[in-house]
Amino acid sequence: MIPSHRQGETDARSTANAPVRKGRDFVARHGETVFNAAHRLQGTAAHTPLTRAGFAQADELGRALRGSLGVKPALTLWASPTGRALQTLAVICEHLDLDWHDARTDSRLVEIDMGSWGGRYYADVVDLVGPVMLPGGLLKTAPDGETYPEIAARVGGWLADTADDPGDRLVIMHGISSRVMLGVMTGAMVDPLLGAPIAPGLPQGSVTLVAGGRATVPHLGTGFAPA
Repeated sequence: MIPSHRQGETDARSTANAPVRKGRDFVARHGETVFNAAHRLQGTAAHTPLTRAGFAQADELGRALRGSLGVKPALTLWASPTGRALQTLAVICEHLDLDWHDARTDSRLVEIDMGSWGGRYYADVVDLVGPVMLPGGLLKTAPDGETYPEIAARVGGWLADTADDPGDRLVIMHGISSRVMLGVMTGAMVDPLLGAPIAPGLPQGSVTLVAGGRATVPHLGTGFAPA
């Protein structure tokens, strides 16, 4: 398992005003994985490989980015250290003619830690505790898992530590953690039930462009939506 940098029940309001970078951020979800296809909870699983559909989604994302950014764009590359994020980035780098080995990773970009539910089939967890999917495609937190304020604290810490990154950057991460990070980046309202700012859900293979604290969606993927 990859550490999730849990930091206690931090109030997400303290991270909601992330520093606005001068460059643009392209924040993307990885492609579909074997866990997604089998309806298993991935959480912080280190390596759940992409399916053929997942590679196709990464291809579409790479083509879309090449169409808007051109070849060899000046991008700082960041990714979650999970295999599915790095596989997605590898395909994108081929389209952009960039060196995958230049990418930086940070464990604060990983997915929500589902605790003892991680890796289990959704159906099995539902049989034990009832529904785990919340309205809007978010996940209920496991009793020993990570809370949404904790996700906001860790991604907010990464944003603060990298606020001086020059120019544009591409960040490959995950469904729920990216929604929280985009919520922090855009100053979204704090969800009154979950205690963190959360952006709308997007399918796998999607990319959100954040510039000056405002978000647009230049490419909508074809994977599961929104979780």
